[in-house]
Amino acid sequence: MTVNIEQIVLHQLAKEGEQLEIVLRDSVLNNDSAVEAMVSELHRVYSAKNKAFGVFDPNSPFAESLNNYSQKNVDFLNFTKIATQRLCDELAKYPFAEGGIVVFSQYRHLATEYLLIAILNSCDSMWVNEQLDVSITHYLDIERADIVARIDLTEWRINPQSTRYLTFLKGRIGRKVSDFFMDFLAATEGLDTKAQNRGLLQAVDDFCTEAQLEKQERQACRKQVYSYCNGQLQSGEEIELSALSKELPVLGDRDFNQFTHDKGYDLAQQFPADRSTLKQLTKFSGSGGGITIGFDTSLLGERIFWDAQTDTLTIKGTPPNLREQLQRNQDK
Repeated sequence: MTVNIEQIVLHQLAKEGEQLEIVLRDSVLNNDSAVEAMVSELHRVYSAKNKAFGVFDPNSPFAESLNNYSQKNVDFLNFTKIATQRLCDELAKYPFAEGGIVVFSQYRHLATEYLLIAILNSCDSMWVNEQLDVSITHYLDIERADIVARIDLTEWRINPQSTRYLTFLKGRIGRKVSDFFMDFLAATEGLDTKAQNRGLLQAVDDFCTEAQLEKQERQACRKQVYSYCNGQLQSGEEIELSALSKELPVLGDRDFNQFTHDKGYDLAQQFPADRSTLKQLTKFSGSGGGITIGFDTSLLGERIFWDAQTDTLTIKGTPPNLREQLQRNQDK
């Protein structure tokens, strides 16, 4: 599906010595083929990433500016100029500030209107022209963009109490790189995707226990849940408890959806799947102290045994490639 661009502009935060300098465009971009390709790629890359949800703080200056723009009290260009100045002020507080190209894009995809804000790095590469001459070219590194936020304008207008209208990418190392971005937006985390997925796993285990399922039935139930959730993940769709309930047996007169409600698991009716959490439905895994171990849950008690008293894991029948490495080491 293509995106329909309504407004787009680029500004720049340039690092000059220890200072960040702002370079502002004086007009919005025309929607030519290059611009459409860039926004489509940004939408594709961002949609494929794991995201966290956020909400604007009650007195968010950014939300106030966005509301002024929505009510046509300020035009898109001036709205983005004010926002870029605020972004520069927040970014300048951090020692890792490097700047980049700031993208503000308002677009529609299907029936939803979005505002996407990103800071993109410029990279150098080589290209060969028709005369087979080699030269250096610059390009925006969209594939590895990690400072991005997107506001679902449709959801924000219709349901301002929602905890899902703002999404953003979380940093991975040390203090989150996204922290300054959330400060710029004056927003806090909303729906906790990982907590929802962890709650789902606990609910599935408790559901199996209350149903008094045998080991094989329990394994089958967990695999069925994983199959459904992984399918939703692969298709870019969210987990829906009502749909998942149809995949599972009924416990007395209650299906799984009713069970989670009665037991107070506080699960949303619909939430994104988290790949790393869902793997726990079918696999045990962990690493630390130079050891990395992972195996199917069905093997516990069959080929793999854990003694809780001594914290010892016994494996009967090692994988062939591991066995070959151990044998070679023993023969030295």
